[in-house]
Amino acid sequence: MEGGSSQNFVPPSAGFDKSRVLDVRPLRSLMPVFPAASQAPSFPGMPPFGNTPNGFPPFYPFGLPPSYQASPDLNSEMRTPTGPMPAPIRSYRAPASSGADDFPEDSNGDGYFDPHVGSSSSRKKTTKASSSRKKTKKNGDGDSLTNNGSGVTFVSVMSSFQIEDGNRELVNYVLMNFDALRRRICQIEDNKESKTGVIKRADLKAGGIVMSKKVRTNMRRRVGVIPGVEIGDIFFFRMEMCAVGLHAPSMAGIDYMTGNGDGDKDPVALSIVSSGGYDDEAEASDVLIYSGQGGNSNSKDKDREVADQKLERGNLALQRSLHHGNEVRVIRGVKDDVSSTIKIYVYDGLYKVHESWTERGKAGCNIFKYKLLRVPGQPPAFAVWQAIRKWKDGFSSRAGLVLQDLTSGTEPVPVSLVNEVDNEKALVSFTYFPTLKYTKSFSLMPPSFGCNCRSACQPGDTNCSCIQKNGGDFPYTSNGILVGRKQLLHECGPTCPCTPNCKNRVSQTGVKFRLEVFKTKDRGWGLRSWDSIRAGAFICEYAGEVIDEAKLKQKEEGGENDEYIFDTGRDYESFKWSYEPGLIEESPNDVEEYNIPYRLIISAKNVGNVGRFINHSCSPNVFWQPVVYEHNNQSFVHIAFYAIRHVPPMTELTYDYGSSSSNEAGGNSGPNRKNKCLCGSSKCRGYFG
Repeated sequence: MEGGSSQNFVPPSAGFDKSRVLDVRPLRSLMPVFPAASQAPSFPGMPPFGNTPNGFPPFYPFGLPPSYQASPDLNSEMRTPTGPMPAPIRSYRAPASSGADDFPEDSNGDGYFDPHVGSSSSRKKTTKASSSRKKTKKNGDGDSLTNNGSGVTFVSVMSSFQIEDGNRELVNYVLMNFDALRRRICQIEDNKESKTGVIKRADLKAGGIVMSKKVRTNMRRRVGVIPGVEIGDIFFFRMEMCAVGLHAPSMAGIDYMTGNGDGDKDPVALSIVSSGGYDDEAEASDVLIYSGQGGNSNSKDKDREVADQKLERGNLALQRSLHHGNEVRVIRGVKDDVSSTIKIYVYDGLYKVHESWTERGKAGCNIFKYKLLRVPGQPPAFAVWQAIRKWKDGFSSRAGLVLQDLTSGTEPVPVSLVNEVDNEKALVSFTYFPTLKYTKSFSLMPPSFGCNCRSACQPGDTNCSCIQKNGGDFPYTSNGILVGRKQLLHECGPTCPCTPNCKNRVSQTGVKFRLEVFKTKDRGWGLRSWDSIRAGAFICEYAGEVIDEAKLKQKEEGGENDEYIFDTGRDYESFKWSYEPGLIEESPNDVEEYNIPYRLIISAKNVGNVGRFINHSCSPNVFWQPVVYEHNNQSFVHIAFYAIRHVPPMTELTYDYGSSSSNEAGGNSGPNRKNKCLCGSSKCRGYFG
């Protein structure tokens, strides 16, 4: 398991003989072995990597029941799991889920423990199984987290072939289901937290469900590229990597499989995770010095016995990969600059083991070291993160920088302007304004009143009127991630008596990510982020002047080229942003059509914010959500942008502009002219607007 104590790399002494590695036999074959029935373990359906954590259905990469194997120590920093060696691949299948239960407490974003973050001393105990684990778990409103007779039956939309071998669309589908489940479980547990003070593992509960229901892909184990997973992809939870087949163990740092041979003697490494738990030397963008597993050399517990590492399991697999020369997937763990408690896993592509040796570690024991070199010709991933670190230390290192902050301090963080394409050094003149601007009085909605909360609004508070307007659920998780789309999302407004740091004011607090307006090659200016953005995170509002339909018609008929119009009256492609029905015992609450009380038209041509620079895509990574809050006894609708999925740094942000709903005068001229789409998506419609 990665994480925990981070120690400096100790180089070997000059006179150390790097050839002192145990004798290694050559790898015979990478072909998987399908054992005969007589070779199968005595617990069919159970995976080979240790016990399932308490309350979770057994699924790969967890393991055999306690009667067969002792429970793994969740506190240890493991490179590979303890217990029996993995059996040949595809020998096991997950049984039906029996629900989910309690897990240790810590933080990785939503206030939920992540065993891969923090020191090993913070994971000294594993939570005991609840005495009521066989009973149906209920949330505060009586909703069940398991599917026991709700009348909603889960029907998989994935074929057996899609489960074995994925593609980009399937990977996104699996990750969407996982994170939608996780957010909903977070929401339910947040309601409980205000009453019981107990916080539980939403990510492992969601992972247990998608694994047992086989909402997963790339189960076929393989060396090299994983179909549908791209270099630079980011993951906020290790269960996400398990679900898409990038790295199977949920805790171990080394994933490997056995080839056609004799168990322990022929393993080959598939992937490794380097995230600070061992003495890895990981600062170079194309070189990684990786430490072996075992020996407790990374433990901060002085009472634990320290021993030399052994050439077995993952260590042996890396050594075999050195001799065979196969590619190994490398995932690097980095800290999130937006929230220091969050660790992000970055897929850095394929490496090869170039060299190995042993050396004396800080704890006095011998540890294995493996030098991995990145395969040339791959797009940058970790190198991008390193470049961004330099930019944040000093703008002068950013090539093509035009302005350090085009908002002139209006936003909480600067928004830079960069052009690395041509010599254009200025934007078309506009006034930066962070929210909507009404040029005349609009009587748009009936009078509304805010909440009466005297402190920050709390999840589960049935007396909070703003929560009741949202159907009784707090719309955001505890760290400000949107749980699901709503027909109309109600936030606390400026005149609500709750505190300014109330978590139901997410869209009103301005830009939180280090955004960059940049010149694209063929679509003018665009917007991207130096920071990673997780699914459901608020990005910005679409600010500008609110105009009426008559003003819009006047612009169109007068031939005014206003490319910065946002119109809720357009037709927008529907999309799914929730989990499949039947995964938990409730119907998903996601909506595909908004219920906006009036047509909202915004022009950001003369007045606007960074939202005006977001380009169109037919396969966007951002969606818009109508948000309403009260001000001076009047309610006004705003347009807020949220991430559809995790967005890696320096990835352009896009949303669907929609198309005119009018049946009049299509084509490329007149009031309803179409714009040629250059998004390059496989689902490109060819036009927008």
